[in-house]
Amino acid sequence: MKDRSESYDEAFLVGAIVARMRSLIVDGEFRAGEKLLEHIVATRLAVSRNTLREAFRLLTAQGLLTHIPNRGVYVAAPDEAAIIDIFRVRSALQTRALQLAYKTHPGVIRMRAAAEAGELAASHSDWKTAAKLNLEFHRAMVTICDSPRIDSAFDLALAELSLVFGQLDDITCFHDPFLPLNARITSLIEAQDNSAALALLESYLLKSERAILGALQRTKKESKISFVKLLDRSSKE
Repeated sequence: MKDRSESYDEAFLVGAIVARMRSLIVDGEFRAGEKLLEHIVATRLAVSRNTLREAFRLLTAQGLLTHIPNRGVYVAAPDEAAIIDIFRVRSALQTRALQLAYKTHPGVIRMRAAAEAGELAASHSDWKTAAKLNLEFHRAMVTICDSPRIDSAFDLALAELSLVFGQLDDITCFHDPFLPLNARITSLIEAQDNSAALALLESYLLKSERAILGALQRTKKESKISFVKLLDRSSKE
């Protein structure tokens, strides 16, 4: 029987593995629909398979993984309904953040840094870095609420959103129209015009949601067409 210290250590380790896997999901290391083989992931993260199974269980409860009986564990692939719900969460949390924002808050300073670095990365066509900095901008915004629970909820929403991006065929320029808006929102907060910042954010999130939904629908349509063509070619051979 485990004593309290062993149980605490195990819980801490599982939490660290969950956080590490969420980070890998955001970075695109684990892609939507990918099957996760226990022995490979356990070796990569240097943990026991029992610890990894517990992390898998928690990530499944969070909606980031899917367990299919007799087939294994897969990275989740959020659908259109999930995207709409993700943006409900984003709107609620980010709107509240801007209502509370003031120009000297550390979160606003982080927003400025992420916005400028994101535009610089885009100017060099480094879209992977630009995409990561775009997410960092929004994460920084939510820290204005000064709530670890809100930060955690938002991190989960961003992880799910990263899985959506992983399903799209090409996101090279997807973030491009939104990066300049990051700097504009920050400038409005720095000028203490929170109402204008809120209006811009609401428009921003609506356009982003529609763009992602449209891109996902196009990707699914193109995949279906490609699959039909493959079947047709196979039937003729």
